[in-house]
Amino acid sequence: RKPWEQVLSDGSLQDLPAGAVLVSRAGERRPISGSVAPIHDHKGAVAGAVLLTAFCYIETRARQPLLPLRIVLDRNRAAAYLSILVTGAGMFGIFLFLTYYLQETLGFSPVMAGVAFLPMVGVIIVSANLGNIVLLPRIGPRWLVAPGMLAAAAGLAWLTRIGVHSSYAADVLPPLLLASTGLGLVMSPSINTGTAGVAPSDAGAASAMVNTGQQVGGSIGTSLLNTMAASAAASYLASHLSPRLMIGGHPAPALAEMAQVHSYTTAFWWAAGMFAGGSVLAALLFRRSLARAATGGAVSITGRDPILPAAHRLGACRASRSQRTTAGSWQQGSIHI
Repeated sequence: RKPWEQVLSDGSLQDLPAGAVLVSRAGERRPISGSVAPIHDHKGAVAGAVLLTAFCYIETRARQPLLPLRIVLDRNRAAAYLSILVTGAGMFGIFLFLTYYLQETLGFSPVMAGVAFLPMVGVIIVSANLGNIVLLPRIGPRWLVAPGMLAAAAGLAWLTRIGVHSSYAADVLPPLLLASTGLGLVMSPSINTGTAGVAPSDAGAASAMVNTGQQVGGSIGTSLLNTMAASAAASYLASHLSPRLMIGGHPAPALAEMAQVHSYTTAFWWAAGMFAGGSVLAALLFRRSLARAATGGAVSITGRDPILPAAHRLGACRASRSQRTTAGSWQQGSIHI
């Protein structure tokens, strides 16, 4: 159910998210009726922290660890994985709540709602390739990921201006394009950085960390933003309900629509905050100065091994072989002399 559904005939709120908070704990879903305040249960968080600590300890002792900690202890790679996690959390919020808005408020069909996201996909393709191919070898990930997250945060903050009578072309598409530009600048360079410079034996684990960041970030973002939207819708209905706004024991359709949109904008604000915080972390964690190759000035995204174009690599290999051949000939000549 969505954040505007179902109010009891006596004015109290029922189920998630119209006034009750569905608490998910260890696979259990239980409604808390008649209250708009979320219930805080820290047992799951504590258990997760303990298990994560135990996993890290075991990995340091294992002969063949599942996740060699040297992968995540690299500063650039750790920043990349964290950026992917934050982006996954915020991006799933865009897809989920904007889909709700397009279908439930603007009346789009499922097919048209999918078509409405196509401009976002196109902009992500362009910005991701521009950032990864053109800009990343020149300026490194720091000045791509941090500004990209700021652009995504700005786009989501812009989306909070939507209303019941907004239009797609004027009120949804421009902020969507801005957010998608930022997402393209974040995801592709972060994935590249997260898998660059690792030993061949660690390539699988590094790639798995990228996928894990996306999935865990999406799960955290969806659950957190759903909770925030549920509380926002419940609070809005509780503060605006009055006898003249009740029809047959239920809120008037206009009030339900306003509560619905309020829940979306609240989720967008929270997602914008995620991206803004991620931008600060990216600016602090990614290395400031990157090593440059001796030839061509190519930038190393790991801060260690320079990334050279294929022509430079081929030329360097030929030069190295030529030097070895020359040195060998000189040594043979000196022996004969």
